Amino acid sequence: MNEPAPSEQEISRPPRKGLYVLPNAISLAALFAAFYAIVMAMNGRFEAAVYGIFAAAVLDSLDGRVARMTRTQSAFGEQMDSMCDMVSFGAAPALIVYIWALRDLGRWGWVPAFVYIAGAALRLARFNTNIGVVDRRYFQGLPSPAAAALVMGLIWVAHDAGLRGVTRIDWLAWTAFAVTLYAGLTMVSNAPFYSFKELSFKRSVPFVVIVAIALGIAVINIDPPTVLFALFVAYGVSGYVVYAWKRSKGRPVSLFATSTDEPDERGLHR
Repeated sequence: MNEPAPSEQEISRPPRKGLYVLPNAISLAALFAAFYAIVMAMNGRFEAAVYGIFAAAVLDSLDGRVARMTRTQSAFGEQMDSMCDMVSFGAAPALIVYIWALRDLGRWGWVPAFVYIAGAALRLARFNTNIGVVDRRYFQGLPSPAAAALVMGLIWVAHDAGLRGVTRIDWLAWTAFAVTLYAGLTMVSNAPFYSFKELSFKRSVPFVVIVAIALGIAVINIDPPTVLFALFVAYGVSGYVVYAWKRSKGRPVSLFATSTDEPDERGLHR
């Protein structure tokens, strides 16, 4: 028995598109970690809030790699990742540091928190529009996860040192002011920060590299909050060191980009 021919409407109907589960699930997990961090900060549990943002950063480093490994990249996934990054490394750190140290500074406390969240939004928007233009070896401006680690690292160190009631410790509140403002402005700078994208775990390395990794783990274990915060600070200033080195070599470099699609930074172009 012959089956009825499909109607013209059925023929013209485009195939239904689905979404890849695994990379988007990882992005959602990162978003939940950031939401958890905000809730913990609202309840005064700032150390748990720090762990939430760090967990979001780890998950954020996985979703793109998983998508490439499983060949499940999609335009939806890219937009989903950007939205989650804005919450995880933009809104969440700004709110947490505001609740932790800045709220008793009055309207002055709004300044670094808003500069930070605005810097994260501008940083992510510029990154999305500059894909394929900027040299993949370097990030243009401080990456938002590194900026969040810098701000959260300060909270972690202070909490580990037993400093409570930060809003009543003037020097620490103004330190948080300076670090948050620095992180926000550095995200929108044109300073080149090494991206580590050229590192490959598939290559063989000398034995001394494995020994160095073991020593690094041992050093971090001595005092994780202090050592990791020191690493975050070192990375947070490394872009300006590279910028100064380029200037010393006579290369034309601008600290702040003058265009969103053509960064005024030859050292960052392919």
